[in-house]
Amino acid sequence: MKYFTTILLIMTSLSTVAQGGKASTEKKTFNRTTSISQSIDAEASVIWSLLTNASDYARWNSTVISIEGNIRKGEKIKLKSTLDSSRTFKLKVKELIPDEKLVWGDAMGERTYTLEQQGSATLFTMTEKIGGPIFPLFASKIPSFDESFEQFTADLKKEAEAIVNSR
Repeated sequence: MKYFTTILLIMTSLSTVAQGGKASTEKKTFNRTTSISQSIDAEASVIWSLLTNASDYARWNSTVISIEGNIRKGEKIKLKSTLDSSRTFKLKVKELIPDEKLVWGDAMGERTYTLEQQGSATLFTMTEKIGGPIFPLFASKIPSFDESFEQFTADLKKEAEAIVNSR
């Protein structure tokens, strides 16, 4: 029984982060978590430079209309997304570990980007958790992030690998 429980726990934790460029969403009463993971044939530093250059996002990322501000720890940025072009998300950069981890968010949630160097490739993971005590009141009005996460990741992979191949 203990062996079965351990296997079940491992399988459950693996299912929360979608692999291979396909997003996965876990819905709970008071929150929702969307994740995606993708191997990118580029060094973490190349991907990091794309993730932290706010003014360049709209050029390479078809899910972002604009980002204003500096992506630095403690700074505030304004993000406009194709998911809701009428809204500007005011976010704070909460954590920044060069070439490894970036976290930004607001009172409703956080988006975390992680990079894990694996030889000449990098495992990119993006997770967003939104929610709170009043989340059930408006959860049905928030669109799914799955398609947007998949497009974001595909755009990042394409741009990072193009940079590496142009050297």
